[in-house]
Amino acid sequence: MTPPDLRLWQHELEQELKAILSYWQRYAPDPVNGGFYGAVGYDNQPRPKAEKGVVLNSRILWTFSAAARHTGHDEHYLPTAKRAFDYLNTYFRDRQYGGVYWMLDAKGQVGPNPGTDDSKQLYGQAFAVYGLSEYYRVTKHEPALAFAQEVYRAMVKHAFDTDPARKGGYFEGFARDWGPARQYAISRKDNGESKTMNTHLHILEAYVSLLRVWPDAGLKTQVRGLLNNFLGQIINPRTHRMILFQGDNWEIRRPGISYGHDIEASWLLLEAAEVLHEAELLSRVRRESVLMARAALSGVDPDGGMNYEYEGPDEDKPTQSHQPGAAGQPHAAHWNRERSWWVMAEAMVGFMNAYQLTKDPLFLEQSAASWTYTKKHLLDLKNGEWFMGVDPAGQVRGDTKISPWKCPYHNGRACIEMSERIGKLIDK
Repeated sequence: MTPPDLRLWQHELEQELKAILSYWQRYAPDPVNGGFYGAVGYDNQPRPKAEKGVVLNSRILWTFSAAARHTGHDEHYLPTAKRAFDYLNTYFRDRQYGGVYWMLDAKGQVGPNPGTDDSKQLYGQAFAVYGLSEYYRVTKHEPALAFAQEVYRAMVKHAFDTDPARKGGYFEGFARDWGPARQYAISRKDNGESKTMNTHLHILEAYVSLLRVWPDAGLKTQVRGLLNNFLGQIINPRTHRMILFQGDNWEIRRPGISYGHDIEASWLLLEAAEVLHEAELLSRVRRESVLMARAALSGVDPDGGMNYEYEGPDEDKPTQSHQPGAAGQPHAAHWNRERSWWVMAEAMVGFMNAYQLTKDPLFLEQSAASWTYTKKHLLDLKNGEWFMGVDPAGQVRGDTKISPWKCPYHNGRACIEMSERIGKLIDK
């Protein structure tokens, strides 16, 4: 492949970042009930009765705070970040038991309305800390830091596994009062999936964000412990892929490969190790980061699209022949070959990170191919923002640009990360 034009690539990403942020500023705010709509369709029409999730609100808070820091345009982006902070602080914050609620109704109320959820899912707690920390980083607004610290302390107090025989980690979810949860948002409680790589990955990135603005010794210990959990319990040392669902003692509860999470973790783990500044741990994570990126290459098709997930035989080295109904396959296999918006965003960053570590041109080419694929298939050039995903033939999947899970965080963050990383390559 011809090496990418770095200056053009950086320019495209900066323009795309502006487009993403502009879309959210135009279509996301809820002028009637405050905060942001819980859902907006591909036609850019809001769904005013949709529930409002803490993950979406917190990701908006993080994205617009990070954009203000990245661009220096506080006047453009901080008002949206402030709107997200105010709503999180007023409606999602549980001032009785601590932490944040999982899901509110359209008017910002929780329970007994159908669709609302006052539980303390650790995934949601983590994103609140992530958004609040970044907001404080750019504004120095002390109440935001105090709020982040409060949620962090609740997470450690109620959800951190203190049994030394189980080697730490965080349990998945709790009721509003931090008692036993009815169900988990990310995993299956009835299958004993009490510790998941997904929740741990986002707890780690949240704690790293908080550590940047609050160099607390206990928080530093937590970040170190989480990195050791990934290296010792979550990443399979043979395949360099993450184990998705585990129990109290880190026993495997459900196998599978999540290509997007693997490539996302490959750079987030390194980011955490770099913030700790501990030479031996940093060296271990650098090695593992590259190995994870190489393993994730098996999820990429020749057109540059990365598959979503795989579950079935030969998970060490899955091939495209392992599809449901494929001739000669003795066991059922499941391929989710959707090219999701967030997977493609993380692939671009993760492979660029691997290139920066190795200078292997294969990684640079794959990062560039991820962006080329995204431009061709995922950008909605008519109505703005990115589609949720496409199938291998390029047919659009999904129906919402904004939802409890569809947010500006993955693609906005990818534009910021890539612009800054490309800038470093240009400077060299």
